[in-house]
Parts: sequence; C-alpha cells; structure tokens
Amino acid sequence: MNRTKGDEEEYWNSSKFKAFTFDDEDDELSQLKESKRAVNSLRDFVDDDDDDDLERVSWSGEPVGSRTRPGSFQSLSDALSDTPAKSYAPELGRPKGEYRDYSNEWSPSDTVRRLRKGKVCSLERFRSLQDKLQLLEEAVSMHDGNVITAVLIFLKRTLSKEILFRELEVRQIALRHFIHFLKEIGDQKLLLELFRFLDRTEELALTHYREHLNIQDPEKRKEFLKTCIGLPFSAEDSAHIQDHYTLLERQIIIEANDRHLESAGQTEIFRKHPRKASILNMPLVTTLFYSCFYHYMEAEGTFSSPINLKKTFKIPDKQYVLTALAARAKLRAWHDVDALFTTKNWLGYTKKRAPIGFHRVVEILHKNSAPVQILQEYVNLVEDVDTKLNLATKFKCHDVVIDTCRDLKDRQQLLAYRSKVDKGSAEEEKIDTILSSSQIRWKN
Repeated sequence: MNRTKGDEEEYWNSSKFKAFTFDDEDDELSQLKESKRAVNSLRDFVDDDDDDDLERVSWSGEPVGSRTRPGSFQSLSDALSDTPAKSYAPELGRPKGEYRDYSNEWSPSDTVRRLRKGKVCSLERFRSLQDKLQLLEEAVSMHDGNVITAVLIFLKRTLSKEILFRELEVRQIALRHFIHFLKEIGDQKLLLELFRFLDRTEELALTHYREHLNIQDPEKRKEFLKTCIGLPFSAEDSAHIQDHYTLLERQIIIEANDRHLESAGQTEIFRKHPRKASILNMPLVTTLFYSCFYHYMEAEGTFSSPINLKKTFKIPDKQYVLTALAARAKLRAWHDVDALFTTKNWLGYTKKRAPIGFHRVVEILHKNSAPVQILQEYVNLVEDVDTKLNLATKFKCHDVVIDTCRDLKDRQQLLAYRSKVDKGSAEEEKIDTILSSSQIRWKN
C-alpha cells in the first residue's frame, strides 16, 4: 500500500503509534515474535496453566525510539518543511527589513541538532546521495528515534527503493527503525519488498501471512491461507499454518450446517440454546467447546465431532477433558460428566480418573450449579485430605466433612463443624452419634 506525505505526517503526529526505543535493541525481534504469536495462536490449547484454563473454555461468542522532551516539533510538516526555513535575525550592514536565509548554510550535523531541538528546518537542500547518507548517519549518532524516523521519511520520498534498501542493509540501526516505521503505518507492500531484497524469507512469509487479518470473507480468507502453506516458515510454524487453514475449512462447513439446523427450528439443542455468535474464525479451544456443547454425541467421522477435532489437531487429553467438562456441565448433562471420568480396566472394573485433578472438576461443577450429591461424589475423589476438607467446607458438602473428620479421629474439628450445621438437622444428629461412639479412639 503506497503512502502519501500526508499519511506519513499522520503517523508522526498520531499518539496511537508506538516509537521504537533504544532501550530495547531487540525491538525488531519482539515485533517478529508478535507476528509469530499470531501465527501460533492455535497453541493456546496446550497451555497447562491452571488459572487460565477455565476462561479459555468459556464460549461467549463474543527500533530505536523517541524520547519525549520539551520543544519537540509539533508536526512533521513543521519539522520537514518543503520550503527553506527563514532566519529573521537582521544581518549587520543590511538595510532594515532585509533578511538572510541561513538554512542553506546548515551542515547535516547542524540540521540534525536543530531537528532534535524541535526547530523548523528543511531537508530538501540535501540533494546528493552522499549528503543524504551523511544526514542519516548524523541522525543515528544522536540516538534519537524521532530524528532518525524523520530522516528516513525524507529518504523514502527522495530515493529509489533499490538505493534505499541497499544503503539500509549496511546500516542496521536505521534498518530496524525503517522496518518498525513501515509496520506502524501498515505499508505491507513496501515491507514485503524490503524483506525480499534482504532475503529474510521467514519474516517475508510471516508478513505475508498477517495479511489474512485484513480479509473478512471466510472463503477468501481460507483460500489466502492456502497460499501461505508453501511459504518458507520454520517447520513448527508451517504446522500451525496448516492447522489454521484446516480449522477455518472445518468452521465454514460447521457454520453452514448449523445455521441451517438452527433456522429450521427442528433441533432441540439449538431451540433451547440459540447460538450466541458464528463459529467462524474462532480459536481452536472455542471451536472444541462449541462442538462439545452442540455436537457432543456425533460420530467421529463428522467434521463437527469433538473426538474428530481432538484427533485432527492432536489436542491433549487434559485440554479435551477440561473443555468437554465445561461444556457438558453448562448444559447440566451430569450423565455425560460421569461418563467423561469413568474408565474400565482390562478386567472390566470401572474407576474414576481425572487428568485435570478432581479438585478442578469440583470447582467447575460448582460453578455450573451442580447438585450437592454430585459435588460430594467428586469431592470424595480428591486425594489430598486438606484439599478435600477445604472444598467440602467451602461447598457445604456436610457428609464429606463429617466422614473425613471421623476417619481422621479429629474430635475437635468435628465439634467445631457441629456449630456450622443447622440445629436439629440430620447432619447434627449424625455428628452427635459419631461423637458418642465408644468405638472411636479420638486423637484429641
């Protein structure tokens, strides 16, 4: 996208653009990592951070830089006037009212110092390549991002791309500034040409990939992503680009089918729980939640099947179970929740197993208003005794607290809990029976 002088001035004056700072010599790398984070957004589903997982499965549908200082120039047009700036100090010996233009006498060093102080001055008098490059080197030596960027804008306007790229290639600080500037103003076309000239193939590929963000039509975005698959990404990034394309391809199919089912009004799940938003362009974990919510019992061979998504995108068991639990608990489908944690051994015996830990199962069930009987079943499966007691107390699972205190032979804790249950309740009667038992050897 070609930028006019007016666009560049808007860049200079707008506060929404961030300056590239000398405090971070790896700013260009951080910009690259930002692009990679966009490429790798599908990695969210392998994150094991306990505090974040619950939020991720909830589907709502919903280089070198500027120093700010007094006296910095107020606008790009003020600092880089196309007409030579005038000095209005009268010269001795000249009749009153006659003035001399000093701007043509300023050296590159003088000009850079004036720019740094926010003074009005023109760069147009620097016509030879040698003068322009000296101007750039003086700006870099000042370590001031504003001045460097101002000079780079002038060079961009007055040099051919081939010469500009060649000279920036051997001036890495100025090059980092220029790349940052192009990213900020969104000149993807020139940025791609620069990366191509520099033979920076992976950055070229990432810059091309980011263009998909500007494509709103799902089919066109899918076709664009397909063109990215063969680009020179790293092996890891190539896999994620392929996943991104495959995911959008699936989402387009699921969206079309579900929109039809919903509009027909003959499918119970869509009647009871109307969709909040389109599934298009949603992250993988959101898509999995959606699938577990609306298509949980579908055969593995269908694109919208949760098991199909799990296998296609190699979703870890922990993330799959966490997402499925959140979806089925939200629907209060307690039988599905039970089946999710029930496993059979080779002898046919069943056992409850939770790769995310039963303490987290309890938290999610409570969040979705599970009945106390179901909560108690899963609180009892928590192995750590202190965690079990804390959860049981927190969620008023009285039988679990009472039985655990009895098993621990902790008379004092049982007495203390007696004051927390309703008088005359079955729980109080149970506590009294246990306390009066002569068969228990209390430890306190």
